[in-house]
Amino acid sequence: MNKKALPFPIGRIELIIMMASLMSLNALAIDIMLPALGLISDDFGLTGDNDRQWIVTSYIYGMAIGSILYGSLADRYGRKPIVLVTTGVYILFGLLCAVSNNYDLMLLARFIQGLAASAMGVLANSIIRDRYEGDAMARTMSTIMMVFMAVPVMAPMLGQLVLVFAPWQVIFVVLSAFGALALIWVLIRLPETLKPEDKTLINMVSVTSAWKSVILHRNAVGHVLASGLMMAPLFAFIASAQQIFYDTFDAADIFVFIFALNAIAMAFGNFINSRIVMRFGARRVSQSALLFFIFVAIIHLAVTLSGWLTLPLFVVLLAASMGMVGFTGANFSSIAMQPFGKSAGVASSFQNFTRTLISATIGGVIGLQFDGSTLPLVTGFFLCGCASFLFILWAEKGRLFRRVQTVVTKEQLSPKE
Repeated sequence: MNKKALPFPIGRIELIIMMASLMSLNALAIDIMLPALGLISDDFGLTGDNDRQWIVTSYIYGMAIGSILYGSLADRYGRKPIVLVTTGVYILFGLLCAVSNNYDLMLLARFIQGLAASAMGVLANSIIRDRYEGDAMARTMSTIMMVFMAVPVMAPMLGQLVLVFAPWQVIFVVLSAFGALALIWVLIRLPETLKPEDKTLINMVSVTSAWKSVILHRNAVGHVLASGLMMAPLFAFIASAQQIFYDTFDAADIFVFIFALNAIAMAFGNFINSRIVMRFGARRVSQSALLFFIFVAIIHLAVTLSGWLTLPLFVVLLAASMGMVGFTGANFSSIAMQPFGKSAGVASSFQNFTRTLISATIGGVIGLQFDGSTLPLVTGFFLCGCASFLFILWAEKGRLFRRVQTVVTKEQLSPKE
């Protein structure tokens, strides 16, 4: 498919950084909170050790449910207006979290903030799909994810830095400030990537027809389900990371650095993927990474059950697993989006909804099993990896490591700056 140039000047690099920045608002809203979970729990007098995890999971559930809303709106009104409105809501409810004096009110505000911010992932996928397809889209998404992963590296450190000088409420003000910067950038620089002739009216017939086409596309739905299962252990780790490193390993002083190391591993996986995916294809790369993920999970589970697990070994094995997630995420998403052109918004919306709901639900359940050890988390990695592989096997009808050729234009390989 031959893609037209954007209607006003914005280079590929700026587009990548902008999309990564929008997507990073979600990672920032989750990861910056981790050093403050204990303080928030103490201030609100939470009685259950795992109750603090709802500060993270309530936001993620908002992300999951909100994803279903924005595809149809973006296909009708365009990508840019929806980004601006939802970013505004993200800012307002971040400020509401800062002034909440009731834990239930805070969780509700976090849920609505996640509900709005879910648009970022949906629309980033749609905008990139407007411009690229196939392996070119996978390469671009990997580059976006590589830039995006700078946020999980820095977010806990930023949260810890805020706590040195201010109470935990200021963290939510910082979130809203970053949201305001993103809103201004989008307002000034983002072109509308949806062509006028591709806009579709919102009606239940067209929406359900688009959803039906996504649900009944075996390869697409298989990769969405596999992607959700691969993200579930990541969400479980994020939800329970503060407890694992503070309580299990007594490593509170180096928590932010260990968390950053795992984010770097994911960023490195995305970087390598962006360099090799055009050569080997998204399927070959992601399926190889998935098998290695399962292999690492088996080793991790065996070491844990044997009682030999130490903090350094846990960090090494966790980083190896996170690196493989970096290879699978962008590739699975790109493969799932490949069949959908004009309906990219609805397809991305439904796929993000399904992916995030699966990962939030399963990841939340795994995180809440925390019992003072890493066994629930490690078991989750193994089971989710195996289930993900089975869905890929089903989606590909047992034919692994094949390559589906797509037409790649010169502009997709190197768009004009």
